Amino acid sequence: MPAWRARRASRSSQAVAAFRATLERPHTPDGDPLAQARLAEGMPPPSGEKLIAHLAARTRFFDDAVLAAIDSGTTQIVILGAGYDDRALRFRARSVRFFEVDLPGTQRDKRRRLARGRTDLDGVTFVPADFRSDDTAAALARAGHEASRPTLFLCEGLAIYLDLNVTVRLFTAARSRSTPTSRLAASLATHPDGERSDSVVANANALREHADSEPWQTILPVAGQAELLASAGWTPTQTDQRTRGMLLVLATPIELAHAAAIAAPNASTSCAVVSHEQTQRTSSRDSSHT
Repeated sequence: MPAWRARRASRSSQAVAAFRATLERPHTPDGDPLAQARLAEGMPPPSGEKLIAHLAARTRFFDDAVLAAIDSGTTQIVILGAGYDDRALRFRARSVRFFEVDLPGTQRDKRRRLARGRTDLDGVTFVPADFRSDDTAAALARAGHEASRPTLFLCEGLAIYLDLNVTVRLFTAARSRSTPTSRLAASLATHPDGERSDSVVANANALREHADSEPWQTILPVAGQAELLASAGWTPTQTDQRTRGMLLVLATPIELAHAAAIAAPNASTSCAVVSHEQTQRTSSRDSSHT
């Protein structure tokens, strides 16, 4: 990733924050329900009915996941690609520590906005990292994350911006910092079976205003996303496919021995997904000759 992109705040994150500031959402007794509005001050909201429907469904799913984790006694919540997410403030709770992992540029702007509002950041740890080049597991360890304690990992609206190998590495890093009762909540972009993923991505980016600076990279059929999760050591326990083009997943760690057995036949952690993609392309070519 170019250095300038790591320094600049994410436009996509700002649009999501601006939309969330308009929603009625739950909060914990000690939480700050106005934090999102302060964070999003001056940010342009997104447009388009489909995008707004996606964001509303995503927000409800991840809010519910955080509240359920807190209620179950989980004391660590890691937000991967946190952007201007307000959950560390909205869902503040005693003994719960939030780790926000994101690019330095976005974090600097977020912290500036929070400082302007004199926001209490007790219980929030900022972890600067570029998922494309940094060791996320090591960054979390340096920041004080304890791999021996249950953790909820949130990956909302992020994986679509990462390529396959980076996504698998990121989810594998989360798995390496997990206990058997840890969970991964993720939103994954999907397309119908039989379509070529590279064509789907290219066509989608051609219609996006900021595709040059923040291109989408990974959109897979549902089966391909399941293989991606499995190759990183996760298995879904809850899925939501009610919104077209989006798979919402709550996953649990696969036992280490089982995960090793899945990964062993592959030359790399992404081979299972690549194989699925090749099958999809072959199927598309065959159908075009009938």
